[in-house]
Amino acid sequence: MSTPTALAQLRAVNEQAAFNRWAGIEVIRAETGSAELGLAWRAEFGQYTGFMHAGMVGALIDTACGFAAVTVAGRVLAVHYSVNCLRPAVGERFIARARVVKPGKTQVFTSCELYAVQGGEEKLVATGETLLTPVVGAG
Repeated sequence: MSTPTALAQLRAVNEQAAFNRWAGIEVIRAETGSAELGLAWRAEFGQYTGFMHAGMVGALIDTACGFAAVTVAGRVLAVHYSVNCLRPAVGERFIARARVVKPGKTQVFTSCELYAVQGGEEKLVATGETLLTPVVGAG
């Protein structure tokens, strides 16, 4: 179940991000410490074989992890992230589910699973982890 405050907060942040608007990233669900994002497939996301480009896979994981962190730490900036591509990312839609693993004052650790949805069936296509730092006083 989504928390209305967290959902509104993340949707406002998402609306401010030009890349997210271009890509069509949607905030589906949000709670303190977690976020779920959705993205419909577009040909522009494909690489030469027609699978989703690993850069877009990473962007979804980074964004979902960042949004989960925002719910506990406010504005954050990624310091490091890693992605494990488990299978070709092929689907009509993609769902990224991220959660905060450990919040802290100077570091927030998160993890994410990315699913491809085809014909109503979800398949895990990638996982990732992100280390974020709260942004204090930056404008």
